[in-house]
Amino acid sequence: MSRLDEEGYRSGAARRQVVELLDGERCALTALELDRRLAAVGRASVYRTLEQLERLHLVQRVDIGGDAAGYERLDADEHHHHFVCEDCGTLSPFSSEELERAIEAIGRSAEFTVAAHDVVLRGSCAACSERRA
Repeated sequence: MSRLDEEGYRSGAARRQVVELLDGERCALTALELDRRLAAVGRASVYRTLEQLERLHLVQRVDIGGDAAGYERLDADEHHHHFVCEDCGTLSPFSSEELERAIEAIGRSAEFTVAAHDVVLRGSCAACSERRA
């Protein structure tokens, strides 16, 4: 919140509620999920706050597919990637030290300094795969 204040954005209850909800989540939420869970906050305030947070690099936008996107706080101490079920839209976080080492090695071999990355693996969750079987 202090970063938003420093940048001159108005403080308000709606913004505080969006920030607090995102701060307590383990993974990304869509704007629609935020809107549903914060019934007292107007939809325009949710979208405006997400735009501000993304512009200041305080949240990361995760492309879920189609027109949908999730938003999650950026935390230097906790980095993860995402599985997205193309059938039901479930978004699940995962971490992999092997993947992180591979990304670092690829960057080194290309003489490229990787400043940030995100990985989204698309497919079917266990429940949807089981339904199709």
